[in-house]
Amino acid sequence: YESGLDGVIVQDFGVLCYIRTYFPGLAIHASTQITVTGSGGANFVKEQGISRIVPARELSLEEIKKIKLETGVEIEAFIHGAMCYCYSGQCLFSSILGGRSGNRGRCAQPCRLGYNLDGKNCYPLSMKDMCTIEFLPQLIDSGIDSFKIEGRMKKAAYAAGVTAIYRKYIDKYYQDKENFYVSEKDKSLLHSLYIRSETGDGY
Repeated sequence: YESGLDGVIVQDFGVLCYIRTYFPGLAIHASTQITVTGSGGANFVKEQGISRIVPARELSLEEIKKIKLETGVEIEAFIHGAMCYCYSGQCLFSSILGGRSGNRGRCAQPCRLGYNLDGKNCYPLSMKDMCTIEFLPQLIDSGIDSFKIEGRMKKAAYAAGVTAIYRKYIDKYYQDKENFYVSEKDKSLLHSLYIRSETGDGY
């Protein structure tokens, strides 16, 4: 706080109240695990001192736009990376299986592992990775304030590479909105950095 920390992401309302009381100048952002799914929830956390919301990952772009329009609160939305099998990241699988709680930032991602089902190895809980590079124009025009790239337990090359490609195409869109397209080469590069199986465009 004294060194000029920009803000903190919070899930727990007790922690939120403590920070608001003892560190009044520190910006507080609502974690996706608070599970804000609409304007009512957004207005509630805004009244508690939240300045930015990471909405529930299950929302469509239209639902996110509606929250922004009706509340004016800053929105930080996931645009790339692993999707949590559980509702908005509220999962206890890792903590029950190995004592590492995803709700405390220590998820071991057991949902990503292969399991034996009827004698066959499969991945019944592993969702497609989110990849929205081709939807950047819609995401930018929706009024989202900040883009969030999921990177838990990833290597530095992943963080650097994914960020660089999205930065390139964000800048490209602002330079020439009419002729926006993503090259096949960059799509392949993005997929080569870390994709478990397939990709999807989220909700």
